[in-house]
Amino acid sequence: MTTVRTRVLILVSAVCVLAAVGLASVLHASARADRRDRAQAGGPGVTPGTVTLREPGRLVFRNMAWGPHRDELTSVPASAPDAPRTASGLKCLRFHAASGTGVCLQSVHGPVSDTYRALILDARLRTVDRYDVPGIPSRARVSPTGHFAAWTAFVGGDSYAGTDFSTRAAIVDTRTGKLIPSLEAFRIVKDGRPYRAADVNFWGVTFAADDRTFYATLATKGRTYLVRGDLRRRTVTTLHANVECPSLSPDGTRVAYKKRVAGLPKDAPWRLYVLDLRTLRETPLAEPRSVDDQAVWKDARTLMYALPGDYGADLYEVPADGSGRPHRISPAAVSPAYLG
Repeated sequence: MTTVRTRVLILVSAVCVLAAVGLASVLHASARADRRDRAQAGGPGVTPGTVTLREPGRLVFRNMAWGPHRDELTSVPASAPDAPRTASGLKCLRFHAASGTGVCLQSVHGPVSDTYRALILDARLRTVDRYDVPGIPSRARVSPTGHFAAWTAFVGGDSYAGTDFSTRAAIVDTRTGKLIPSLEAFRIVKDGRPYRAADVNFWGVTFAADDRTFYATLATKGRTYLVRGDLRRRTVTTLHANVECPSLSPDGTRVAYKKRVAGLPKDAPWRLYVLDLRTLRETPLAEPRSVDDQAVWKDARTLMYALPGDYGADLYEVPADGSGRPHRISPAAVSPAYLG
């Protein structure tokens, strides 16, 4: 009898401890969420207002500063990226824009789990079209003309992937709404020969100005490649190995990208490089830290990218020719787009 009573007391005590731990976790999460809704002391000033994609000389990005406007698209003068921010009210996980067209990747909170979608935006941030996204948003790009948009998502369920990630890269014609849900439907030319494999993945699309050519990362058999794509012929051709998240320069002659460098830690393996597309000569940039981002060209001489910060991410700049050194230009910000 004593043994049974002891076991019951132990069980009741264990249940009480677990309940207390669960309650503490809930209260901690609630307190943290409450802090995230309040502007932090010393953080960037953010006020609601009108944000458009047709305002030259502006920089638009996702605001990561804690407060009522966290995750909203905000606008600042491109010449003063640390200036007070104007918040749009529209929340995005990933964003990009060009020529008055934007793409906003969002989460949709459900009772059991979140789903994701891509919104095509006009210059006033009104939704023109929306598309389901099959996984967690990763990258987003709009072509220089605004006629095409692309996004990449992490997905699960591919039998070949094992413990590695799998991706889907989609492209949409913003004029007609015609969607290419996955670049895996394109014909692949690798090393001059047609190529097929079950483990092919694409990510990090970037567009040329001709409304036909794009560049992206192709991964297969444990290696990554820069590919040049043709939207009319629906083909991709490998150009250079060890390239991830390419970003085409404004004049279309260079690609900025992150490269895996031997000897670096597995959780921080990348360095920023620029590839000359005519000579295939690589130039390492002056950023010594691992950059897990798809860089944005501010102009022909400067690249912008995000690195982890106190409130999620901060924006940095570095010269594109390997000279100089990086410097932070805006705290608590990610997914920038310059409005020309």
